[in-house]
Amino acid sequence: MQGVVTGFAIIGVVIVAGYVAARLRIGGPGAREALNRVGFFIASPALLFTVVADADLGRLLGAPLMVQLTAALTAAAVFVVVNRLWWRLRVPEATIGALGSGYVNAGNIGLPVAIYVLDDATAVVPVIGLQLLIVSPLVLLLLDSATSRKVSLGFVVSQPVRNPIILGALAGAAVSLTGVTVPDIVLAPLEILGGAAVPMILLAFGMSLHGSRPLRGEEGRAPVVVATVLKALVMPAVAFAVARFGFGLDDAAVATAVTLAALPTAQNIYNYAARFRRGEVLARDTVLMTTLASPLVMIVAAALLT
Repeated sequence: MQGVVTGFAIIGVVIVAGYVAARLRIGGPGAREALNRVGFFIASPALLFTVVADADLGRLLGAPLMVQLTAALTAAAVFVVVNRLWWRLRVPEATIGALGSGYVNAGNIGLPVAIYVLDDATAVVPVIGLQLLIVSPLVLLLLDSATSRKVSLGFVVSQPVRNPIILGALAGAAVSLTGVTVPDIVLAPLEILGGAAVPMILLAFGMSLHGSRPLRGEEGRAPVVVATVLKALVMPAVAFAVARFGFGLDDAAVATAVTLAALPTAQNIYNYAARFRRGEVLARDTVLMTTLASPLVMIVAAALLT
């Protein structure tokens, strides 16, 4: 429990530093975008390469991944059913709401949580792969067909392999599977670059919170509230039930499953909404509300599970 609180305290201090930097306009108006781009294209791929290259990939797949998949699908399905019964949002908005209910921030928040709370950076690797290799292309195809935007199938299918984070993870997986020894002259610079990923990600995220004004979207507050409850509470509860009673995982594995399921909604959701100009406020508010709720849920879950 103390380790969880300490981990979140570390993460929180850096996020607050980013918020203060944005409020004081330190770094100028382009600071957040610059940090995000450097973290996304350089530091995070380097971090994932070094982590995955030294990981036991067999341990990362199987039951832990199925737990996250089941929990995510359950939360998304409940949002679809609730929307069908009450609001009847159009397909693009309903898709964004369902995605916001089950698509976790395994990168910007998941990596720091895995490092400082779970003490295992590889824990988020299967989730990142699942979401970016399978979920994202399917969602882009659905949004494309629902909005009739000119997004080619080739563009959608190529998205995962054009993502530097996925490329870094795949390169690390190749090293892990083949047993190749990476020379220090290559590995050491990547370790230095990877060490910069988490601070940059958290600073940029803190900057993004400045000026946010939630619950003012045209879709109304109810979809945001429901998506937030599904993501922050229902998805971790389902992960606990499936991990404990479905797969019979041990206490540590159950705690990891619940922590990963309690991660906030990924900012990717807002990017998808902005690309198609549908459900943007719903996506933004769900990301913000789940981000605020996530640390409290994780701390309470850790207290109950220990």
